[in-house]
Amino acid sequence: MAKNYYCLVAGLREFSREGEHKGFDASSIRREIEEEIDRKDRLKVELLHTYYDIENIVQLKAGRRQFSSLGNFTREELEEELIRPERLPRFISEVLAAYAEPENSDYEEIDRSKALERSLLEIYYRICDSSKSRFLREWSQFDRNLRNVCAALTARRMGIPVADVVVGKGYVVESLVRSSAADFGLKGEVGYLDRVIAAVADEENLLEKEHRIDSLRWEMSEELTTFDYFNIDFILGYLVRVGIVARWQALDRERGQEMFTRLLASLDGSSLIEQAEKTNE
Repeated sequence: MAKNYYCLVAGLREFSREGEHKGFDASSIRREIEEEIDRKDRLKVELLHTYYDIENIVQLKAGRRQFSSLGNFTREELEEELIRPERLPRFISEVLAAYAEPENSDYEEIDRSKALERSLLEIYYRICDSSKSRFLREWSQFDRNLRNVCAALTARRMGIPVADVVVGKGYVVESLVRSSAADFGLKGEVGYLDRVIAAVADEENLLEKEHRIDSLRWEMSEELTTFDYFNIDFILGYLVRVGIVARWQALDRERGQEMFTRLLASLDGSSLIEQAEKTNE
């Protein structure tokens, strides 16, 4: 049975509010949560944030300065891990080793013809697909599809083969690669497709484009936890939104504040208890 964290969830609102006065700190919020949850659930939180580790690895390998603080490792820790892997998840260290040693037959199952980022993300999403957390399974499927649709639309506009930019397999990926229709034949399969097409088409305002896409992520993180109130899946959905707030606090202070206010509104303890009681009636 999934463990319930009544006191932790009830206190998230006040803790988040305190962060506003000290400067919103997603890492601090996460640390506070990890101190209160058990080891198995901490591993789920780590897996959720491994996506950012992959982004950071790609940035470091490319020699870029951009680095997300939402990952499991600091820049210094990750730089050390790339030299001498000790704490990286095994699936990441194996992919890195395969690309570092292309002639090594121990890694034949890893397709090194793809860009490193695609190989890392494909395995990452597969790991999430097998998670015991329903949220992680459904969120990773949504996140992969959303990113693939965005990448396919951009590739089509730039004249790049869609097959070179999408991650994973399945019906959505096959449609993105094969279809010549404006909506890739996915209108009935991907309910948010029109919103993504409109967002990606807005080349004049990149911030507005990113805001529209993140609004979709926010909505889905809430939808996937509609009937979760005090369990780890609720907390994972909350951490997704914390990451979005942190991103927009850095990109656009006004929009970041709007999202922060929205985050607080979703953490009304009495309302959550009332909803949980109605669900259990």
